[in-house]
Amino acid sequence: MRTHVKDPSTGNGAVFSDTNFSRDELARVLQQSGDGPTFERCDFDGQDLSDLDFRAARFAQCNFERTRFEHSDLTGSRWLGCKGATANFRYANASDARFCRSDLNNTDWTGAKLASTVFTEVRLTGARFTDIRALGLSFHDSLLVGANLSGLSFRKQTLEALNFSEADLSDCDFRDAVFEGGSLGNARLHNTRFDGADLRSTDLTGLRLSDVLLHFKGAILSVDQAVMLIGNCGVRVM
Repeated sequence: MRTHVKDPSTGNGAVFSDTNFSRDELARVLQQSGDGPTFERCDFDGQDLSDLDFRAARFAQCNFERTRFEHSDLTGSRWLGCKGATANFRYANASDARFCRSDLNNTDWTGAKLASTVFTEVRLTGARFTDIRALGLSFHDSLLVGANLSGLSFRKQTLEALNFSEADLSDCDFRDAVFEGGSLGNARLHNTRFDGADLRSTDLTGLRLSDVLLHFKGAILSVDQAVMLIGNCGVRVM
């Protein structure tokens, strides 16, 4: 699981540490610093950074809370230990980006390009991933509690320690996926598919037998999970 975590090494461009930037200053820096600038412990809190070019940039322990990245180019960027709660990534291009050990709770990714993007040990509670382009998108050991993931495909993926509790998983495709830990507790499962999925190590707390009959046809459950689901119907299994 930890093999997916890679610290963002210094890029080919300049390194900026412990600095606050205005939008105009940052735009000038991005133009002059060469490919792959690195930002360490910099504060971008609340800035409007829409439409800027951050391709191959590295961010370590930076603050992006309430920051706007609408339509920004984040292709190939690396983010480690950053704080970006409620940041706006609507329609940004974050393809091939890596987000590691960061707080991205309540972020908005509506319409974003997330092809081959990887989130590892990231807090994404309440995040919104709607109408995104997500071929190759993957999550590892992350909190997705209450997140909106409707319509995403996780088909044939190995899902490591993902907490989907109370998440909107409507129209998601989990066919032939393997769940390693994590939770589906009280998740919204409208038109969700689990054919062939291995759910034996997943917490199904809050799900009802009717949910299983509607959505889990062909899925693999453990005996303990089956007993719990039947018990939720008031039936005692001896």
